[in-house]
Amino acid sequence: MTHEPTANPTAAILIIGNEILSGRTQDLNVQFIAARLARLGIRLDEVRVVPDIPERIIGGVNVLRAAYDMLFTTGGIGPTHDDITSECIAAAFGVPWLPHEPSMQVLRDYLGAHMNAEQGRMATFPQGAVPIRNDVSVAPGFSIGNVHVMAGVPRIMQAMFLALEAKLPRGTPIAMRAVYGMGVMEGNIAAGLSAIQARFTDADLGSYPFQRDGRWGVAIVAKGTDVARLEAAITEATAMIAAQGVAPIQGEP
Repeated sequence: MTHEPTANPTAAILIIGNEILSGRTQDLNVQFIAARLARLGIRLDEVRVVPDIPERIIGGVNVLRAAYDMLFTTGGIGPTHDDITSECIAAAFGVPWLPHEPSMQVLRDYLGAHMNAEQGRMATFPQGAVPIRNDVSVAPGFSIGNVHVMAGVPRIMQAMFLALEAKLPRGTPIAMRAVYGMGVMEGNIAAGLSAIQARFTDADLGSYPFQRDGRWGVAIVAKGTDVARLEAAITEATAMIAAQGVAPIQGEP
């Protein structure tokens, strides 16, 4: 459950690709996007993964773009047969999928005589889409409505997101404070943490067990837009950990 003010814009991520679902490729994009959105004051509320199946992509896009202020998609915009995100976005919006001539020219200039029809797919967008600049490999992403379509390759996706970032809406930045203790058992602090959450309903508190050097510990993390309230909540969490006979350590483990 989140406790952020509704004034903060909301977002979702749709990860597209069989390679993620099969376990062949590890997704590295969500953490980057989530961290950048938090700085902008955009609340990431949902992440989904769908396979390279048109109806699943189209359905996911339409549900998420209606539910949130913006949707970011990653994956499926390359030149191969399974890169079907772009045409699925066109279908989701009910518009034609057409070559975008300025983007096509960028590809021609970059690839020269080696450019082929399959590579031209990377400059074919839903009608009305606006390109997202790609400073790594030239082929752009695009935005249409409140949907921002980016590559799955992390380095390229990051370049696209940074190019897009200045155009995104802003909210109050979402901050985080944390404390942890080694040797703390999560079950022993559950009631105390619930009581702290009840006093700080404007913060999102979570406990995260971890293991280090054969020992268990628990991190308490508070997220929200009011830094003073976050620090007050973590002060109480620090006292709670200390009451377990453990020396609290500020920050994340």
